[in-house]
Amino acid sequence: MLQKTHSVAGMIAAEIVLIQGDISFFTWDAAGSLLLGCLAGTLADVDKPGSTMAKVLFPLSALLHVLKIKHRTLTHSLLFMALLAMICLPLPPLYFWVFILAYASHSLIDLLNDRGVQLFWPITLKIRLLPKWIAIDTGSASETVFRWVLLVVCLVLPFWNYVLPYLPYSFTK
Repeated sequence: MLQKTHSVAGMIAAEIVLIQGDISFFTWDAAGSLLLGCLAGTLADVDKPGSTMAKVLFPLSALLHVLKIKHRTLTHSLLFMALLAMICLPLPPLYFWVFILAYASHSLIDLLNDRGVQLFWPITLKIRLLPKWIAIDTGSASETVFRWVLLVVCLVLPFWNYVLPYLPYSFTK
C-alpha cells in the first residue's frame, strides 16, 4: 500500500483511541493524536528504500539495509510491535495507544496485499488475508478505492460519535 493509504489508516486508529477515551476532537490532545496516528501509520515502511519514511529516517533505513532486512519483514512483525510497545511505555496512555494502534494498522492493511507480510518474523511464512485474485495491489485502482473508503470512514467516525447522538430521533439513544 502507498504512504497515503497508511496515513489514513493511522488516522482512523487515532480516532478510535480518541472515541474510546471519550476525548473531544476539538482539543490539542486530539490534534496531536491525529498527527501522531498519521505519521505512525507510515513508519513501518522505513525498511523500504525510497519510501518517505526511509528518506526521513535515513540512518535507521540505512542500518536496516546493511543488516539485509527486507521489506515487510522485521518492521511489519508482531515481534517488532512488541518491542516498540515496550519502548513507548513511558508515553502518556493516549499517545501510547495511538502510536501502537496506528503502527499496527500498517501491517494490518498490508495483509490485504497479494505479497503479504512476515507477521511472525523471523519465521519466513508470509501471511495475507485475501486470495491473490482479489488482493489489493500497491498503487492499483483497487487501492485507490480502498483509500477512499478509509477516507469516508475517517470523516464519518467523528460525526457519528459526536453529532449523531444529539440529533432528534437518534438511533444511538
